[in-house]
Amino acid sequence: MTSQLPAVVTLLTLLLMFATVWMVGRARHRYGIKAPSISGDPAFERAWRVQMNTLENAVMFIPALWLAAQYADPLWAGVAGLIWLVGRVWYAWAYAREASRRGPGYMVSMIAWAALVLMAAGGIGMAIMENNAAPAEEAAAG
Repeated sequence: MTSQLPAVVTLLTLLLMFATVWMVGRARHRYGIKAPSISGDPAFERAWRVQMNTLENAVMFIPALWLAAQYADPLWAGVAGLIWLVGRVWYAWAYAREASRRGPGYMVSMIAWAALVLMAAGGIGMAIMENNAAPAEEAAAG
């Protein structure tokens, strides 16, 4: 199961992204905001910003998750991914109610993202060093 955790997190991220699309559609209907307008009632604007910010963050999150899973550890990458998801849901819930309360959820998600980037960078760095060490060892043995 631990090797599938990044896939589960990715699926949950897709569901979160769909939920934000749903929120915007509901808000459009509720507040009479006709496409392509993206302004009007503040509640609609908050829902729209939650969707856009979640999409923007997912573009950075998903590659970081999979690089960390591939080059570091799928379990720890998945755990950091779950923390990112909790932060994003917290962010979305808080922002939809009052924009000034979005900060804590945002910080949780960004810390989790940073952990994934560090895991990925460390794992990739180790892989590069191992690949560079192999030819030198072969030359010394030969």
